[in-house]
Amino acid sequence: MQYVADPARVADRIRFFRRVPPFKDLPEDDLERIASALRERAVAEGEAILVEGGPPGEELYVVRLGTFELMHKDAYVAVVTAGEIIGHPTLLTGLAPEFTVRAREDSLLYCIPRDEAIALIGRPSGLQWMAANLRERLMQAAGTMRALPDVRTLPVTSVTRSKPLFCDPETTAQEAAQILIAEKRSAILVRGPGGKGIQGIVTDVDLRNKVVVGHTSRHAPVTDVMSSPVHTIGAGVLAPEASIAMMTTGVNHLPVLDDDGEVVGVLSASNLMSLEARSPFALRREIMASRNDEELIAATADIPKLFLDLMRAHLDAPSVTRVLTVLHDALTTRLLELTIDRLGEPPVPFAWLAFGSAARSELTLASDQDNGLAFDDTDDPAVADYFRVLARDVNTGIARCGLPADPHGVLASNRAWRMPLSQWRTTFEDCLEGKDLDRMARASVSFDYRQIAGELYVDKALTDVMREAPEHKRFLEGLIQLGTRVRPPLGFRGKLEGSIDIKKNGLVPIQNYARYYAFASSITSASTLERLAAVVEVGGEGIIPERALREAFISMQHLQLRHHANRLRNGRPVDNIIETWTLPPLTRASLQEALREIVAAQKHFKPVEAPR
Repeated sequence: MQYVADPARVADRIRFFRRVPPFKDLPEDDLERIASALRERAVAEGEAILVEGGPPGEELYVVRLGTFELMHKDAYVAVVTAGEIIGHPTLLTGLAPEFTVRAREDSLLYCIPRDEAIALIGRPSGLQWMAANLRERLMQAAGTMRALPDVRTLPVTSVTRSKPLFCDPETTAQEAAQILIAEKRSAILVRGPGGKGIQGIVTDVDLRNKVVVGHTSRHAPVTDVMSSPVHTIGAGVLAPEASIAMMTTGVNHLPVLDDDGEVVGVLSASNLMSLEARSPFALRREIMASRNDEELIAATADIPKLFLDLMRAHLDAPSVTRVLTVLHDALTTRLLELTIDRLGEPPVPFAWLAFGSAARSELTLASDQDNGLAFDDTDDPAVADYFRVLARDVNTGIARCGLPADPHGVLASNRAWRMPLSQWRTTFEDCLEGKDLDRMARASVSFDYRQIAGELYVDKALTDVMREAPEHKRFLEGLIQLGTRVRPPLGFRGKLEGSIDIKKNGLVPIQNYARYYAFASSITSASTLERLAAVVEVGGEGIIPERALREAFISMQHLQLRHHANRLRNGRPVDNIIETWTLPPLTRASLQEALREIVAAQKHFKPVEAPR
């Protein structure tokens, strides 16, 4: 007997799909067919619907109610909420899932059959959605694969006290599990061919997901359940850096290699979390696990302590600001989740945008919050009211977590920075028309943006506008004026005197300089250092002193962070005002030279011809 869906339930599904890309662009007949063909699946809290390395998916999943988390080697990757889609990569490729997808709470899925799913994704709207989704994933992957520099404090060997466990490729999953239980360990390494090297790693999580929960036989060889390739770390690397490496590469275990490439131990997340000093890895997990606003505020109160740990470890300045940015993203994402739990699911898809230093991954403890909100176009006034309350509550929560409101009102709770996507595009277009100060100031903020959360993909709509900048000469002329308005405080004969606002008079001029040359070259990267490098890559070599400005920017960033650390240790509020007479002679000379590089670059601002 053929199943016939209840008409009322089909109608409810259609109403839901009308606000979910790529379904919302489908003709009514197609929507009705999909809504009738799908099956509903209730998923209990803790249940995995896809297992990393497990069987390929056979359906396309749309989250109707609830929340799912994507895990990679037991490390948190992302959260998926109502209106978002899961399972398209494994469905389309027929390959094993790349993530374990587990319900955070009792949830409901719409499961769309393979044929309907492939037909949906094959449409222009489906291809556009999938391209945006894959682009976001690639950008995240690129960010997490950056290597971090060596630091000079406690080495990882001080917290890896046990000898590594090894097994042969022929060892069964059951035998590997018995070894782990007997040794009270959480990971075992699989030897390479001929007993040399490391072929893979098997963790207790791999066994649980692939054997206990998945469909791999306990008699299968460990090569069927191991993770490969294996991320490793040197024995001389510091514990603070190792925690950052774990956080950014998404693993919970790192084999430790000596100078000869021999494995001397396996570092686990639990090793690092046992340290007295907090790790970025542990703190991000604590933030994402917060069950309410008060727990989140308590977790983020440890960020200044972590910052001091990173500074004591002599981590380079771009890495420190990147860690602070990751934690900012985590607390913002969690606040959005908690607020949506209270308000109910959003009526239309939205995007939460970070501006300024958070968008450029240059966040410091002296930064304030700059953000905005875009939502899908609609004429329903209730939608605008929902996002007004959402933005207000999230901005308030971020402030309670230590990031004060932007004094200029660049906040999602401000109507000027919370609007439908079409109005955002109009705003971006308006920024290109002319060179008055207000438009330049708005462009310098809004064009440095990054999407933190939400299922509404805004990049194409906004970056398409930004790429038109080379055709707007008045706009570029205005950026040059903006880039030369702030002068470093160098006195007679280029001598550094008095105090300096290291952000306003040191870092901002380079940010403005990089912004101009990036927009003039149709480059839409947000990071200052990435912009400088990208301009050279597209043919700007010889136009900008990229190496000199890069070194100047990093040295002043480091001086800024050292100043913040000193203020914290002395129990004083963090600011950017440095009394130059207090600096050691070599530091003062280095700062003076960096400021001279800025002045020289400003004197030789060269307008860039629009690309043909």
